[in-house]
Amino acid sequence: MSQYTPDRWVILEFITPEETIQKVFAGWYGGFAGSDSWQLNSGITNVRIDGIHYEFDSYSGSTYFCHHNSYGMTSLQNSILANWKQKAKDAGIVNIRILELDEVVVS
Repeated sequence: MSQYTPDRWVILEFITPEETIQKVFAGWYGGFAGSDSWQLNSGITNVRIDGIHYEFDSYSGSTYFCHHNSYGMTSLQNSILANWKQKAKDAGIVNIRILELDEVVVS
């Protein structure tokens, strides 16, 4: 089981005719010597709040610890999401939207 603590994060909702799934779209700043990175989790199975973090469990068994004040995206994430949305629009079979923080359901 892996644990991740992203610098920036949002919840994406993927809507297809067959299903709707919510996923953590996590981003990290690379800093001086590195480059920015991102990761999309396998899908949210459970959500908890531990005070200052949302804790998202994933289908893969990973947990994402996401700080309340870090909701948002890096430039790299914005670019990737724009590309995904264009491809989804062209394919016409999936809709992708960013959930507002108050739409995140805590179980």
